[in-house]
Order: sequence, then structure tokens, then C-alpha cells
Amino acid sequence: MSICPPHIVRWVSLHVIPQEQKVRGALRRLGVAESDIDDLIQDAYCRLTTLKSVDHIDRPGAYFMQIVKNAWRDSLRRARVVRLEDFTENAAPIVVDEATGVEATIFAREQLGLIEALLATLPERCRTIFTWKRMEGIPQREIARRLGVSENVVENDVQKALRLIQRALRDTGEEEREEWKIDDKRQKIG
Repeated sequence: MSICPPHIVRWVSLHVIPQEQKVRGALRRLGVAESDIDDLIQDAYCRLTTLKSVDHIDRPGAYFMQIVKNAWRDSLRRARVVRLEDFTENAAPIVVDEATGVEATIFAREQLGLIEALLATLPERCRTIFTWKRMEGIPQREIARRLGVSENVVENDVQKALRLIQRALRDTGEEEREEWKIDDKRQKIG
């Protein structure tokens, strides 16, 4: 392990340490956790100790900030990597997006309500087949066996239900876009 040269220690003491509070503030504004801020600052100091010269640095505060930002980006990149151990048999099979907003939740509930209403309009066999296949995940062959129909009938009923749902969702989306256009025009006029 090499020891940091005294002139680097002196330079860090005079030019970088006074900038630390500004860097910490910037990281807080970015939403970085306090414990992570400590680690990033420490990592930046460690990187500074590896320098042989500081003559090329015109703005020590900006240089220090850039080292910290790079370390933060590196930690974010590493955090995005999913470890294989996380996907064991005991792990949950579905990843939940915690960033889902209220609007997205309301929209999803409205769409689910629309789909349930559409399914209610289907003939009973078609509704049953679609529910078993798409919502409960029962294999096509098993559905055909349970209902005493061919697999072809199962496939056709699933497709029929899908077309109806897609058409209704597409029509609903177009209606909502039209409403937004009307609201936008009213806001521009009013």
C-alpha cells in the first residue's frame, strides 16, 4: 500500500476539505442517503490519494464533485445488476414496481373494471375459457378436457375474448384522447 505524498495531503486539506459541505449538500438534493454520502465522500478521498500530481487541477471543488458524482453513478450501475441468488425458488416470481404512481394505479383499476364488464358480456363458455387460460394459467389441453371440447375451440374462444377486450381498450383510449384534446382546447381558450 502506497502512502499519499505530503503535497497531495496539503492540497486536499487546503482546497478539497473546505468544499466537502457543498458536495454533501448537492448529494442530499439529489436524494442520496446520508450513509451513502459518507461512503461516496470517503471513496472520493481515497481516489484523491492515488494522484501523483495535482498540477492539472484548476478547480479543486469541481474536480472533487466530479469524483463523487462518478462514484455515485458507479454505485447506481452496480445496484441495477441483479444477482442470480435473488431468483431462487423462495424468491417472489413477480417484481413489483414501487414507483407506480396513484394515476397509474387508478388507470389500471379502471381498465380491470372495463375488462371485467367486457368478460361479463361474453358467452359463458368463452368467458370461462378465457378466465381459465389467461387469468388462472390452466393449459389449453386441460381446459379442453374439462369442458369436453377440442383444443381448437379453446384457442378460438381465447382469441375471440382477446379481440373484444383489445378493441374496447383501444376505443376507450381514443375516447380519452379526444376528451384530453377538448380539455386542452378549453384551457387555451379560457
